[in-house]
Amino acid sequence: MPAYVMDEPLAVHFVFPNGGEWTAALDGLPNPGLARDLAKGLAANAHPEGGIGAKNTAKAYGVALRQLVSALAEAGFTGNAPDLTRATLVRYWMASTYTRERETRMLLKGFDAVTGALRPEVRTYLTGNQIQAYRSTSPYKAYTDGEWERLETSCRVVVDDSWARHRRALELASQGGEPSGSAHHSPQDIAWLLLRDGPFPDRPVYRAQTQGTKSTQWELRRAVRQVRSDLFPHPIVQVAYSVLFGMYCGVVPDGIDDLGLDGLGWTGDTSIVITYIKGRTARESSNLPSRAVRLLERWLEYSAPLRSFADDKLRGQLWISYSPKWFTTGGGFSPIVGPPSDTDRHRDLVKQVGLVDDTGKPFVIHRGRIRATYHERLARRGWTGRATIDPNHTARTEGDHYVTPTSPAQLDAVESIIEDGQADVLRKALPPVVLSAEQAARFAKDFPDDVKRLELDAVAIAELVGGERDVFTAACADQLAGVQGPAGQPCPARPWVCLLCPLSVFLPRHAANLLRLNAFFSRQFRQMSTESFVRVFGPYADRLATEILPKLSEETKEKAAREVADDDTDLPLRPEEGTL
Repeated sequence: MPAYVMDEPLAVHFVFPNGGEWTAALDGLPNPGLARDLAKGLAANAHPEGGIGAKNTAKAYGVALRQLVSALAEAGFTGNAPDLTRATLVRYWMASTYTRERETRMLLKGFDAVTGALRPEVRTYLTGNQIQAYRSTSPYKAYTDGEWERLETSCRVVVDDSWARHRRALELASQGGEPSGSAHHSPQDIAWLLLRDGPFPDRPVYRAQTQGTKSTQWELRRAVRQVRSDLFPHPIVQVAYSVLFGMYCGVVPDGIDDLGLDGLGWTGDTSIVITYIKGRTARESSNLPSRAVRLLERWLEYSAPLRSFADDKLRGQLWISYSPKWFTTGGGFSPIVGPPSDTDRHRDLVKQVGLVDDTGKPFVIHRGRIRATYHERLARRGWTGRATIDPNHTARTEGDHYVTPTSPAQLDAVESIIEDGQADVLRKALPPVVLSAEQAARFAKDFPDDVKRLELDAVAIAELVGGERDVFTAACADQLAGVQGPAGQPCPARPWVCLLCPLSVFLPRHAANLLRLNAFFSRQFRQMSTESFVRVFGPYADRLATEILPKLSEETKEKAAREVADDDTDLPLRPEEGTL
């Protein structure tokens, strides 16, 4: 069951799609009857029946429920949900926000879906439009290069320093033994004890071993705290690792927080594919960059001693740390915790390293901005290989969020890219020039438009028809034109790119290589997913099969087919482009 209501004390317990759990405490409100009714609506909105599929969303709805009950009680309303009138709700929503109105509407709809107890006028009103208008938000602003570099450097310093101290603590532990009863414990003995019994060894027994003066006890506690912070991940160090991991891979913040060991898939000695839950969608996967892989390997080794003392739930989480505050608010002892649920540790990290932004104010670590900056920097380095970064985004949304130009120079660069792209689309839309032997002899006379477009003179036409300008797939009108690469340099394009190049001329002597490419496309189609094949080879395979090969005579193709083997032997491929 994704969510259920708990009566004493009043609460709603959620079980999320990623396996996580959370309880929304709803006791202590001024109108318990209304709170209980809305709790039913809150549970009814849990995934998959509703849109609450993540902890942060559940928290927001819980806050909305408490605010609604408190505000109506303050206004004098003492009834339950079936007693609510349209006028009562309208007064509350007029003073509320778009988000709060949407959340409380969903709570009421959920309650009515379960009980059918709302007044007909309220039920009808809930089907209409909201009172508060939606205010479009601005996309996250990317950090400046200076801010990004300072953040990365600061996190790197914390990570490297903690790793060096961890290695020293392990070496001390290997030299230590059972602490003596004299209260003069060496760092080696303390490290040995913590590595054996955990960050907080059995304290009553340990305290009995360390009887002495208050000064010696204080010195011992200080020594234990130091060795503990060296041996196990402190929450601030854990935050530094997770922030740096987000800077290296660009994964959504909730995906990083909820990442578990079962979501790490090793695809080689130095490559990892992570699988995580994205709050707005579902399960996603990402192939980590090499820097992120190395950081993750270090974190797994660094956190391994602490992980061995964690309970089953925490042991499977990627991000864990020991808790400097041993006792929870409920009075329980919690020596090991998962990732922080608030930004206090981020502020502690900023304070510890003295990190400031470009204005000299304390740096604000916002992981949404970290993701936006990652993709903005990725876009500046060149083409990423995908039409969109996130499959849930349209190209326009991604452009507004990640590649919006922020300076006149960037705006000019973007406009130049658009102009080049439009020109390239127009060039690729031109039909291919496919000539028979007879047509090749009369090329200048029978195809004046193509001769003019290709800017060919009599000498160039003779070289083109005679084979002096042949490349693997076709005859090229000008290899130095710079259509597929820098102008003045030999064209670097792969063999299949010529199929869409406006400078290509296809003649009967190219038939064998065209058939080799056609067979190559068929093999790639068998070993690639359909989506990947269409993205990488689709336009070229379509042009070859529908516009080029049909224009060659059957006799030419039959003769050429005798020279073609169904393998990569005669194709100029790179090692990674080969087929099985």
